[in-house]
Amino acid sequence: MKPVSKGQPLNHYTWGTACDGWNLVEEAFLSVKQERMPPGTSEALHYHQYAQQFFFILKGTASFEIETESIIVEAQEGIHIPAGKKHRISNPAGEDLEFILSSQPSTKDDRHTVPVA
Repeated sequence: MKPVSKGQPLNHYTWGTACDGWNLVEEAFLSVKQERMPPGTSEALHYHQYAQQFFFILKGTASFEIETESIIVEAQEGIHIPAGKKHRISNPAGEDLEFILSSQPSTKDDRHTVPVA
């Protein structure tokens, strides 16, 4: 066992348009990641059949779409998304958005994109 961080993660990955992620815990029943989204980026609307998630905003302002509701989450605030809820996060602000994302169980093979209508 050793400490992990953005500087020393288990793994670094990129996603979306110039977004970064760092795996801090990656087990079948728990995933913890730190992610960064540049200004103006967004992910696709999706859901997880089994995984619940908790987003904790470290820096910036996040805009969430959860089902039909829009929710703004500021730095040092968090939001829980139960399994099965359609959701997406976006960064409408002019600065980077950084957050911790915990998923239980892991979202590996449990991400289902919602087709665009």
